[in-house]
Amino acid sequence: MAGKPGATKTKSAARLRADEIKDYRCKNLIAVIENPSDIRNIGTVIRNVDALGVEKTYIVDPRKALPDDWQDMRERKSLSKTSVSAVKWSFVKRFDSTEDCIAHLEKNRFVSVVTSPHVKGKKNVILHEADYTEHTKLAVWFGNESRGISDLAVEHSEACVSIPMFGMIESLNLGTTSGIVLYEVTKQRREYQKRYKRSKKRRPRAASAKTGQ
Repeated sequence: MAGKPGATKTKSAARLRADEIKDYRCKNLIAVIENPSDIRNIGTVIRNVDALGVEKTYIVDPRKALPDDWQDMRERKSLSKTSVSAVKWSFVKRFDSTEDCIAHLEKNRFVSVVTSPHVKGKKNVILHEADYTEHTKLAVWFGNESRGISDLAVEHSEACVSIPMFGMIESLNLGTTSGIVLYEVTKQRREYQKRYKRSKKRRPRAASAKTGQ
């Protein structure tokens, strides 16, 4: 019996935190990790996803290194440790192939962008110069640590997003890349959500002023 009050208190604190951050979460925004090879990188991306307010993480996992069920993932110690328990608070879904993930996203009317250097024949944009509020439903793809994003994912994307770099080494690891890109995307979408919410609140008052009511 002694353990129950503490458990209730912890749950209440978690609920308070969930209520506090609710309006800052970016709805209809998904981070997709395509065929990651290192469990530590998966955990880092999930941590970034949770910290930055991204709604979901999708993982293309043809090796079936992860369980299908999110609840089972939450119990996986390797993921819990590397994500600093963020996997317990951020929804994660795995797919057997890139084709399956693309089909699921397109069925649910998500538009995809991929993080990739310049690709001939595609729309190529610099990270901070793109508009990530143009589409209500957006999926941001991150490729394999060594091979990068697949041709199939690029083919089904609207744009290739690149991070400007000014050093001798022009590459970043998956965890760093996801943090930088998702920070810019969520910043724009949060600002948009805030403006949209304010404008919706003002509309009834504007209508009343016109009618004199």
